[in-house]
Amino acid sequence: MTTGGMPYVPPADVAEALRVQEELRSRVDLVGPGPTAPTTVAGLDVAYAESGDRLAAAVTVLDVATLAVVDEAVSAGRPAFGYVPGLFAFREMPALLAALDRLTVRPELLVCDGHGLAHPRRFGLACHLGLVTGLPTIGVGKTPLVGEWAEPGPRRGAWTPLCDGGEVVGRVLRTQDGVKPVFVSVGHRMSLANATDRVLELTPRYRLPETTRTADRLCRQALSAASA
Repeated sequence: MTTGGMPYVPPADVAEALRVQEELRSRVDLVGPGPTAPTTVAGLDVAYAESGDRLAAAVTVLDVATLAVVDEAVSAGRPAFGYVPGLFAFREMPALLAALDRLTVRPELLVCDGHGLAHPRRFGLACHLGLVTGLPTIGVGKTPLVGEWAEPGPRRGAWTPLCDGGEVVGRVLRTQDGVKPVFVSVGHRMSLANATDRVLELTPRYRLPETTRTADRLCRQALSAASA
């Protein structure tokens, strides 16, 4: 899959990684609106070996109408950067980009297992991946990285704003009745309202989007195969 974004340059150290995030965040499109009826959506996830020195990145492309996997790719290797909170994107980007390059179906939207704007420097994995690929991207986190919020109502579709430093950085979204919410934020070329709608479309039965569930399964399989 060829990219229409900017090249990814791995940082030499923590200071450079922080500088990259500060410099690139102004290029992110947080308005969108992005695709409102995509036919293909990709999920991206990374699994780590218990030792922490191996990882497997997986991308699954789903047909939105059926939620069936129509393409998938994996890339196994070593983390590309140290374990530094807020800089996880640099650990995972090279492997995720390698997996994306192996796809034959170009997705219209990327859904990351992680965050976009809801990040200490407003530049999480979903933002970085969106800029590098040029594709509309959103982040769906299981747990928050930053921010304060009120508990959304108990029914599917209820949400409350995720706020950090007086700024709305995402939404806390209930995807199933009475189940813990997820944390949705814009990565690139999407509006927050559209991102919320797309996540609901991808969660007809379970708390997490089918994109995340299929990518999670695939990267775990790839990791155990690489370790065997």
